[in-house]
Amino acid sequence: MTRDMNPGPRALRRFVARFKDKRILVVGDLMLDQYVRGSVSRISPEAPVPVVRVTQESFIPGGAGNVADNLASLGALVSVVGVVGDDEAGRELTDDLRARRVSVDGVITDRWRVTSQKCRIVAERQQVVRFDRETAGALSHETEQLLLKRLCAAVSSAQAVILSDYGKGVISPKVLASAIRQAKDSRIPITVDPKIEHFRRYRGVSCLTPNLQEAWAGMRRPPKPGLPDLESLGRDILRALRSESLLITRGPDGMSLFNRGGRVVHIPTRAREVFDVTGAGDTVISVLTLALAAGASIFQAAQLANHAAGIVVGKLGTAVTTADELLEVLK
Repeated sequence: MTRDMNPGPRALRRFVARFKDKRILVVGDLMLDQYVRGSVSRISPEAPVPVVRVTQESFIPGGAGNVADNLASLGALVSVVGVVGDDEAGRELTDDLRARRVSVDGVITDRWRVTSQKCRIVAERQQVVRFDRETAGALSHETEQLLLKRLCAAVSSAQAVILSDYGKGVISPKVLASAIRQAKDSRIPITVDPKIEHFRRYRGVSCLTPNLQEAWAGMRRPPKPGLPDLESLGRDILRALRSESLLITRGPDGMSLFNRGGRVVHIPTRAREVFDVTGAGDTVISVLTLALAAGASIFQAAQLANHAAGIVVGKLGTAVTTADELLEVLK
């Protein structure tokens, strides 16, 4: 086994030390996550539902914003290209991202759309209900053209690109093709957190990071148990999308890394306690891409992403990890 296939903690810690000030561009669907927290002591007399006594309310970046937040918390210099509405949620989101040292120069305000927002009602660590606000459908031609201009300007100064696709309209075929072409021309990694409906469009990216359900659904296949079927699926995805690598996240079973050339590596989970998996995929793609920008191999990057995922699932809500936390688990 080569050193790359079995990197020790010291080797991985060196890459974490290189995270600081790496220039990463995030392109995707920005959202504002709202959490309303409280306690429950009775059932409503009006309907058989719990009455939540609100004790706390908070707003944090979600979707592509959570990817940007993850990167910034790890020390990267982050830029975002995306769209918000001309509304209070959009202003809250962009102000919050600025406060987290994320550049929002590439964010477009579209007065015909609302900012995507998810509101989660949480009682005693249990999510009771979630309600969403969003504008369904593709971007207008005018907004898409402006987005392509902002994308071109942003890629020129980036050391890696992340496509964060939540199916809200930003990752259109034109935007996707332009991002992949520019990243290849610049010889920088481009990774994608995929949407099932767009799965076949991600041809030529450096790495795709679907969860197990997304991997099966993206290929229009019913899930099958067992590693042989998983390995067959992974190889078929690589061939179909012509990507350099593929990282399938498998929850409590860890991750499976597929490389062009046929190598498959199954990585066991590092999670000790699991409180909430919300945003874990954002952490995986953030750390993976940042590690690639820092010079790590795809296997070393996947190992670091696995450690980071083990940290965030132990936190409640949309969470991020820091370089210090990652260094601590690598001791």
